[in-house]
Amino acid sequence: MREKTSRRHTNGFTLIELMITVAIVAIIAAIAYPSYTRHVIKSHRSTGQGKLLEIMQAQERYFTINNSYTADLTDLGYGAASAVPADGGWYTVAAAACTASTINQCVLLTATPQNSQTADSTCGNLTLSSRGQKGISGTGSVGECW
Repeated sequence: MREKTSRRHTNGFTLIELMITVAIVAIIAAIAYPSYTRHVIKSHRSTGQGKLLEIMQAQERYFTINNSYTADLTDLGYGAASAVPADGGWYTVAAAACTASTINQCVLLTATPQNSQTADSTCGNLTLSSRGQKGISGTGSVGECW
C-alpha cells in the first residue's frame, strides 16, 4: 500500500518577497519625493507671484488717485504697514521706492520667502516694479521663476 505523505501548504509571503517589495517601494519613493517637493515649492511660488500682482494693482489704483505710490501698505487697505503675508504664509510682501527713484515715480514690491519656502534657492525673493520689471534674488533665471 502506498503511503501518503501529507505536506502542509502555508499561506503567506517569504522574507525575500517582502524585502523585494520594500526595496521597490523605497526606490519609487526616492524618485518621487524630490519631484513632489519641487512641485510644492513651485505652487507656493505662484501664491507669492499672485500676491505681488494683487498689491501692484492696488498700488496703481492708489497712484491714479494720489499721483504717487506708497510704501505704507495700510494705505492700500492691508493690515500691516511694512509687510503683508501672502496666502498660506509662504511669502511676505513689502514695498519700497525703486533704486534711483522716489516713491512718487516708482515702487518696487518684494516677496520674501517664509517658512518652508525658504528652501527655494532657485528663485529666492521675487520682485515686481511699477515699471513692469520682474526680478529674483536666487540662482535661477527670471523666466524660470516668473
